[in-house]
Amino acid sequence: MTRSETGYVVYPGTKLYYELDGDGPALTLIHAGVAHLRMWDTQVATFKDRYTVVRYDERGFGQTQTEDVPYSNAGDLLHLLDHLAIDRTHLVGNSRGGSIALDFALEHPDRVRSLTLVGSGIGGYDNDDPQLTPTFEEIERLWGAKDFDQVVELETRMWTDGPGQPTTRVDPQMRRKMVQWNLENYLAAQEADQVQRLDPPAVGRLGEVKVPTLVIWGRLDTSETNASGDKMAAEIPGARSHVFPDVAHMVSLEKPAEFNSLLADFLAQVDASAI
Repeated sequence: MTRSETGYVVYPGTKLYYELDGDGPALTLIHAGVAHLRMWDTQVATFKDRYTVVRYDERGFGQTQTEDVPYSNAGDLLHLLDHLAIDRTHLVGNSRGGSIALDFALEHPDRVRSLTLVGSGIGGYDNDDPQLTPTFEEIERLWGAKDFDQVVELETRMWTDGPGQPTTRVDPQMRRKMVQWNLENYLAAQEADQVQRLDPPAVGRLGEVKVPTLVIWGRLDTSETNASGDKMAAEIPGARSHVFPDVAHMVSLEKPAEFNSLLADFLAQVDASAI
């Protein structure tokens, strides 16, 4: 019978919620900072027949419970893998989740089989687009006023629609999900601000990545994300890359069939080379 499991990894300061489905090599999915683990529903359905698919809610997101204490995102992932007795895993991370996956691969290369970075940032990479500064400042002001509905709307325009794109560009059902998931995170009010970052940061260590890597992003994403994608594709040894010309930040949600096919081919090649 195909394995299916939900639960919490409990250790000082947090109860980390996770879901596991399937059998085979481990495939761990790390969500974006404007969503939670539900963003991977389509990928779980696609890959659980071939992989043990693991996903979890990061601190401050979804059903994970946390105290406002110092913590490491890579450390949380390590706790999860140890709890599930997973020695090595394929890692897929979107946006913030991509940064976590990259940091983890640098800290724990022996635990990573492959790395897929989707619309990912890079720890320590300062390449802000000044044209977006007013939007980020308005988001911060609205957040301080706890006007979360407007915060989420501006973040949806940025990360789902894409900067400067019409609010009708993406499928309306997908857009509603993004609004719902992001708002759920804010309303849960889980403070997790004392994150301990990788030192030295990933930006100066891309050449240290030793696992097969696939870098994916959408051309309609922010200029920072496009620059990050170009940088990782150029500096991670042997990295492959794919740019979706008509997609913004949430690639796996906008183009699930194409994304799943691209990921499946990459994982199959990595697995075949390990035999």
